[in-house]
Amino acid sequence: MTLSLSVIAILILVGLILLLLEVLVIPGVGVAGIVGFGLIGVAVWQAFSSHGMGVGICTVIIVVALSVALIYLSLKSKTWSRISLNNNLTGKVNVVDELEIKAGDRGVTVGRLAPMGKAEFNGKYYEVKTYGDYVDPNQPIEVIKIEFNSIYVKPVKL
Repeated sequence: MTLSLSVIAILILVGLILLLLEVLVIPGVGVAGIVGFGLIGVAVWQAFSSHGMGVGICTVIIVVALSVALIYLSLKSKTWSRISLNNNLTGKVNVVDELEIKAGDRGVTVGRLAPMGKAEFNGKYYEVKTYGDYVDPNQPIEVIKIEFNSIYVKPVKL
């Protein structure tokens, strides 16, 4: 089976498009990348077997040049900055200032502690832990201890 040069060119272009999609759009090593490599391989093989050594070498040079050009253009056109996350995360880790909260302070649960959840102490919200107790929302709690930025609480019996 011999392929014409136009079919070989179409195989190369489709293969390069599939490889570009694999790199920029589709995550992981998937079907698009494998099929893209396969199409380019078949095109180069057919160029050598159907049209001789000269056309085959020219085909390899064209494939390499087009691959380098596509990589250059995709990186130069700021494609990565368009598809990457540009937002700054404003959340913070539960950093406990032991001047603001200490053992013995009382607060109230904001949500259910099962056995972790949120609680309010002195107008500020913190992530708290219990020792396995489940505490319903809006229940009074007391700080037992603070250890490694973890606040351990227990329910207060009224």
